[in-house]
Amino acid sequence: MSEKLQKVLARAGHGSRRELETLIRAGRVSVNGKVATLGERLEDENAVVRIDGHNVSVKAQEEIICRVLAYYKPEGELCTRHDPEGRRTVFDRLPKIKGSRWISVGRLDANTSGLLLFTTDGELANRLMHPSRKVEREYLVRVFGDVDEQKVRNLVSGVELEDGLARFEDVVYAGGEGMNHTFYVVINEGRNREVRRLWESQETTVSRLKRVRYGDIFLDKTLPRGGWTELPLAQVNYLRELVELRPEQRTVLDLSKDNTSRKRERARSQKIRRAVKRHEERVNSPRGRSGNKRAGSRNTRHS
Repeated sequence: MSEKLQKVLARAGHGSRRELETLIRAGRVSVNGKVATLGERLEDENAVVRIDGHNVSVKAQEEIICRVLAYYKPEGELCTRHDPEGRRTVFDRLPKIKGSRWISVGRLDANTSGLLLFTTDGELANRLMHPSRKVEREYLVRVFGDVDEQKVRNLVSGVELEDGLARFEDVVYAGGEGMNHTFYVVINEGRNREVRRLWESQETTVSRLKRVRYGDIFLDKTLPRGGWTELPLAQVNYLRELVELRPEQRTVLDLSKDNTSRKRERARSQKIRRAVKRHEERVNSPRGRSGNKRAGSRNTRHS
């Protein structure tokens, strides 16, 4: 085996390498009862590995089915697993899985909605996020301010931001009235608040931002806010090929195309919509809001 611990854990679906390195530095990972150190290599696949005191699997990637979810993130949700204040996170409504966990492919700001991908394969997530891969992300953006052709040319040719030169790969006007304008814009890296900062550099303000595409995976128009759908094997392997990973051979989805499977898919879609509605009602009720506060207090005590 003899691979770095964070790499093994990432491949087994326990987070991105960056997240796992942070956990190891914080002393939250142990191997055979001893606190792990950053750079430590795992020599034995039968070693007992724990994260925050809980046993975790270090199965080789071949034993784990690479799965990918497309999630419609609403505004207001945080891209974190746990929030000390008990606020909603993007992980709250995802389906539970055994022996692995969902890893987000990048992040979206709290005030940004739209397509967010999740996978069980940490290596796939890492490669899709890495700037060297230049995977396109497309956004629908509404801006407020005076926008002329020169400003658009600036955004396409490149603008110097505090963390280096940034630019849109494409800008397409989608209409507007007065000082409000809507555009589709494309970037090929995921810097923090990059779309907002680019528009702000041209003295305009982003009033709405929604991701509609990641690579060639588009946000499904039939998906409700807060809903998710699992990608079929062909789309999973499109993403894997995009970042030079071997194709996955297995899927948990029903591959049949008969009427029964279509009815099952419609029923599943309706079930997701009902679950989203119940979640909203629970969170927005007085009892739910007080429960969130209590949950936040518990998290604070344990942090």
